[in-house]
Amino acid sequence: MAAVSINRQDFQHDVQGRRFADVLNNPSQPFDDVLAFFSNEDRQRRMEEAELYHDRPPLAGVVRELESQPGIDRFLASQHPHSTKRLRQAVGVVVRMIMERRGWRKTGRKGSLGVRAKVAPLSSRPGAYHNTGGLAFWFLRAERYERPEGMPFRSVRERWRELESQSTQPGVAAGANHLPHSSPGGAP
Repeated sequence: MAAVSINRQDFQHDVQGRRFADVLNNPSQPFDDVLAFFSNEDRQRRMEEAELYHDRPPLAGVVRELESQPGIDRFLASQHPHSTKRLRQAVGVVVRMIMERRGWRKTGRKGSLGVRAKVAPLSSRPGAYHNTGGLAFWFLRAERYERPEGMPFRSVRERWRELESQSTQPGVAAGANHLPHSSPGGAP
């Protein structure tokens, strides 16, 4: 599939995007860098692959590269947390617009991208809201998506539930669905 391109006008006319005029119209925000970053076909493919093959939010497929963009990283590290939160939320809107245009829909669930550092509530220190672990440094959670026709692979949770329901059925011995364990010599 060819790359979906989101420009300022597309964003401004989006139902959610129009709520981010402060991000769109503030020249200190690296929003043009965000739009250029996400207009790349390879990145959009990696976003889809994050959902399809890794059971992660689309942003997980590109977040490290996004955060390594000098203008974006500099902004997130040096600005008031309210401004950085607004930019991070606007990134979520851009991701949604791309995923929907590529035929995906929101699930209403969020997926983890990191473990937030302990910060004093309402801290106004620039760069205060970052992560200490996980995949991303600046982004904590991201929306999950699915294909309208269904996903090609079941999640681990779905597979586990199926396995558990099979093992509790009458006549099915506990562990009957498990592969035999190997001994140190390699024989079952």
